[in-house]
Amino acid sequence: QVQLVESGGGLVQPGDSLRLSCVASGRGVSTLPMAWFRQAPGKDRDFVAAIGWFGDGTYYSSSLEGRFTISRDKAKNTVYLQMNDLEPEDTAVYYCAAPESHKRSVTVTSSREYEYWGQGIQVTVSS
Repeated sequence: QVQLVESGGGLVQPGDSLRLSCVASGRGVSTLPMAWFRQAPGKDRDFVAAIGWFGDGTYYSSSLEGRFTISRDKAKNTVYLQMNDLEPEDTAVYYCAAPESHKRSVTVTSSREYEYWGQGIQVTVSS
């Protein structure tokens, strides 16, 4: 079983930056790709970014690439999401996610393809 715990959310102003963290624990977690999703009120859970654990790259939502950066610290089993130049439209609950299989491609963007989820963390961008 894999456990994912997010942290780093909060209330920020437009134009600010924020870094989310996701600590992963459990058997085999170090071999899994990891992803971030977000869900705004009344909307679907949308893909943000994903990263492989063995250097097989990163993948972003086309609308967010350039402002958001995903990275990982393998020694800490932690994945980060650096968010810059935040906009009110970025307000959402952000979720860390992982698939069951280490073979899952980082280009998989459907939430249905990820079996493990964190509890989510609120990010609010407001003046």
